[in-house]
Amino acid sequence: MKPISFPQLLHAFFHGWLAEQRNVTRHTVFSYRDSWRLFLRFVAARKSKSVAQLDLNDLTAAEVLAFLQHVEQERKVSIGTRNCRLAALRSFFGFLADREPLAAAQCAEVLRIPTKRAPQPALYYLEDNEVGAILAQPDRSKIGGQRDHVLLTVLYNTGARIQEALNLSPQDLRLESPCHVRLFGKGRKERICPLWPETVQLLKALLKRQSRGDDKAIFVNRYGRQLGAAGVRFKLKQYVRTAAKTVPSLVGKRVSPHTFRRSTAVSLVAAGVDVTVIRSWLGHASLDTTNHYARANVETKRLALEKVGASARAMKPPRWKCDVELMAWLDSL
Repeated sequence: MKPISFPQLLHAFFHGWLAEQRNVTRHTVFSYRDSWRLFLRFVAARKSKSVAQLDLNDLTAAEVLAFLQHVEQERKVSIGTRNCRLAALRSFFGFLADREPLAAAQCAEVLRIPTKRAPQPALYYLEDNEVGAILAQPDRSKIGGQRDHVLLTVLYNTGARIQEALNLSPQDLRLESPCHVRLFGKGRKERICPLWPETVQLLKALLKRQSRGDDKAIFVNRYGRQLGAAGVRFKLKQYVRTAAKTVPSLVGKRVSPHTFRRSTAVSLVAAGVDVTVIRSWLGHASLDTTNHYARANVETKRLALEKVGASARAMKPPRWKCDVELMAWLDSL
């Protein structure tokens, strides 16, 4: 029997294994695709071949290691991204080992390449006055500014990942009591998060100004297409830069959409919400991840004690502890 060619194997991996048998999300498929695109171009350049001329024998563990070194040192990616690239490659070689016994040794060498341990960076999150200053920046008289304001408020209210928020459509919202939003997270996990009355009013106003079909994305660009995460990050940097002029503590902080998620977690901890509830709220797979925010909150408590008696701050966002109905809802879980 003629051996299966490498292009056929790669096609079977993406279409037969990832998409049909494992039913992974399209974001996982795109991430694996990007990793393989980079890897094949890298190996082709080293072998002085075109990508079409590569075969399975060219894809050795030595090439994988060289590629990982390249993405980390030349492309300047983080260790986390480096490990994601490795996961995409190892997944294919694990798939291959079950189908091509003659390639078992080659697959085993790749599968033995370990993930790299990364230092734990400081946990950046936003204080109440910093959240308020950022939320005050979008020009809400314009549809784009109103959209950005609502999106950032939803991120802070729910602790959603950026793509979870961007995927929201009107059918995912319940804007009558009890108000909540349905989020679809990693691993196709669904969770329900309550909404503040302020958030509900903002969503109603946005949908009234820019009507959307029940299954259409709420947060769209000027052409009516769903916003991309890169565009949100770009706009957020502009808002943070402007807000830093009035709140200097923002100057030294790396603020991304995910920072709002961290800030939500720390606020929930500060409000006394049990970590198991916070885990469900944020859709964490492991309680260890949630405990990370509980440890970070020690610093929050210290700063709060130092600020006792401080005058009220402008544009202060809603506090978790003040929302009696929300706390009752959490207690009922």
